[in-house]
Amino acid sequence: MLEHVMSVLVSAIVETISAGGYLGIVLLMAIESACIPLPSEIIMPFAGYLASTGHFTLIGAATAGALGCNLGSTIAYYVAATGGRKAFERWGAYVLLSHAELDHAEHFFARYGSITVFVGRLLPVIRTFIAFPAGLARMPMLKFQIYTFIGSWPWCFALAYIGFVLGRRWDSDPTFRRLFHQFDILTVGLVLAGLAWFVWSRWRAR
Repeated sequence: MLEHVMSVLVSAIVETISAGGYLGIVLLMAIESACIPLPSEIIMPFAGYLASTGHFTLIGAATAGALGCNLGSTIAYYVAATGGRKAFERWGAYVLLSHAELDHAEHFFARYGSITVFVGRLLPVIRTFIAFPAGLARMPMLKFQIYTFIGSWPWCFALAYIGFVLGRRWDSDPTFRRLFHQFDILTVGLVLAGLAWFVWSRWRAR
């Protein structure tokens, strides 16, 4: 079941980026940043792989990813700013957002202030939800946009660069390709285990 879900998810990401180009990256990263756990760890490496084949530039892919983060984060910001905690109570369960994660993000924001938006965009898990406490606190929009972009860009670039390097080695190094295929079962198993833990932990928190 999980293997099927993962296969469908990866296929959807690949088809969206292949068909939509930079706009596809923007759309997918916007979804990921709107508090919906669509993994950027799949989106951006595939964009980097396409950059290695000449479909994108690496800088362009990272910039499209960061712009998508701004778009999705803005939606989450306004949901929080207008709906407050009630919005979380109503919609949080549908995106597998737990009380503990939101409390952690809010505590982080309360302790360090606006710079949390910049730092949070560089941290796994927190980066997906950090716009929500920023919206609750009514952080100034211009500062929110700037911090979101400059925090998201290095994350997007790093993931895209991984895909870029692997893509080039895939085409030029038969040994690397052979070793990759030998370990693909282990790789799929680890990914599925990670996804299973992600879903289970959030449903248990509910």
